[in-house]
Amino acid sequence: MEVISLPNRRPTKQIMVGDVPVGGGSPVSVQSMTTTKTSDVEETLKQIYDLAAAGADIVRCTCNDLAAAEGLAHIVPRSPVPIVADVHNQYKMALAAIASGVDCLRLNPGNIRKVEHIKAVAMEAGEKGIPIRIGVNGGSLHPDLYKKYGDTVTPEAMVESALNELEYFQDVGFDMVKISVKASSVPLMVEAYRQLSSVTDYPLHLGVTEAGPPPEGLIKSTAGIGTLLMEGIGDTIRYSLTADPVEEARAGRKLLESLGLRELQNVDLIACPSCGRAEVDVYALAEEAQKVFATKKLPLQIAIMGCVVNGPGEARGADLGIAAGNKRGHLFVQGRNVAVVEESEMVEALVEWAEYIVEHGVDAALERVDLEKAEKEAEKDREKLLMDQGDDVNHGSQKVELIRKI
Repeated sequence: MEVISLPNRRPTKQIMVGDVPVGGGSPVSVQSMTTTKTSDVEETLKQIYDLAAAGADIVRCTCNDLAAAEGLAHIVPRSPVPIVADVHNQYKMALAAIASGVDCLRLNPGNIRKVEHIKAVAMEAGEKGIPIRIGVNGGSLHPDLYKKYGDTVTPEAMVESALNELEYFQDVGFDMVKISVKASSVPLMVEAYRQLSSVTDYPLHLGVTEAGPPPEGLIKSTAGIGTLLMEGIGDTIRYSLTADPVEEARAGRKLLESLGLRELQNVDLIACPSCGRAEVDVYALAEEAQKVFATKKLPLQIAIMGCVVNGPGEARGADLGIAAGNKRGHLFVQGRNVAVVEESEMVEALVEWAEYIVEHGVDAALERVDLEKAEKEAEKDREKLLMDQGDDVNHGSQKVELIRKI
């Protein structure tokens, strides 16, 4: 599958979070956050490695006490991805995190409020070349902003919070900044990011905070983050789910792949919704394939179709697929029938062909079979299905007659 970039991506400055570029036209990166105690170095590193394997480019760890800061000093050198220290209420924890060697800080303007403290952190970060995310959260704005905007959270209040913090940074010559304006309300966060993107060219970190458990959390996050990415807004993303953070990384990666903003890292599995012509349990077959391919790094689009009559044609854009017919599976590569396998061997055959295509290419895969023979086998099964089921198995003609009587 060819990766096609979305048009009109918003131009931004670029910062470096460790060795990962953020903004400036670089690929949109995926972030997540550990749920372990940062002071538990081994457990935290284990989770960081799991997150990296699931597609996270950057991982955030809390730095809420000195034990956590000391843990970061041991974690950062051993981490496979850049580490961001999450700091909320104590500016000295930000200074401790900088001393630990982290690659980036996240500061909440609503929690660290003394200007001299904010500037002290920015100056120290500037000396060490460490960027800072201004992490505005709709649930923890400065009390003065609540009052100014009618004791409620508005997009304007969130944007003003970010710009106020940015001004303090600029006062001390610090500009290695990315910004987020997260809220748990999707319309609120979308509008806040739209307004922010119109007044600054710093890179933006997208997210719906406290989105909740799947599937609701996935839906809310995708609605908010996906809407903004489709508008060209956003340079790095995080799904905030009440779930194993590995699910956050997987979801973020899959969203970017679906939008063509990142190349496929693993199988993109598509499947028909099943219908009256289906010769197999499409749901069970798709679920089995999804489990098998989950641990394999095969950047292909693979289709599972319920019948050989329409399957290969409908999914001809897929790199590889299988369609059921007469209790057998018809494998096809880019719409061309290549082999017939027993129903019980469908997933195994998909894996074998997928691995071959990734290693040798599509042309080599096609050359290793008798395409004419495979097409004849598929045609026989198509004809048998049409003979057994007719050409209107989903009763479309009856519905057409009803429509015409309206």
